[in-house]
Amino acid sequence: MMEREKFDRIEERLRVIEGGRDYTFTDMAELCLVPDVVIPPKFKVPDFDKYKKTTCPKNHLKMYNRKMGAYSKNEKLLMHFFQESLTGVAVTWYTNLEPSQVRS
Repeated sequence: MMEREKFDRIEERLRVIEGGRDYTFTDMAELCLVPDVVIPPKFKVPDFDKYKKTTCPKNHLKMYNRKMGAYSKNEKLLMHFFQESLTGVAVTWYTNLEPSQVRS
């Protein structure tokens, strides 16, 4: 009986961690913040200093844009890879945005 109780507790913890939701998607495109992004052949994501909410966000945006300067005309690509420059609560905020909230 103890084994079953342990199993039930582990299962309950997983439900709490996962939010108790069923994550079924009818279309993987639903997960994309920026639909129809075109990634150039041989594109390599630069190494970014990660924004951790402890530095100036304006400076972070400047540095991100400078590293992605060669792609400054490709707004969708810039938005798509911006998450790579974030960490912690900043990346959580960004990944929880809905596509309707992102215009440019």
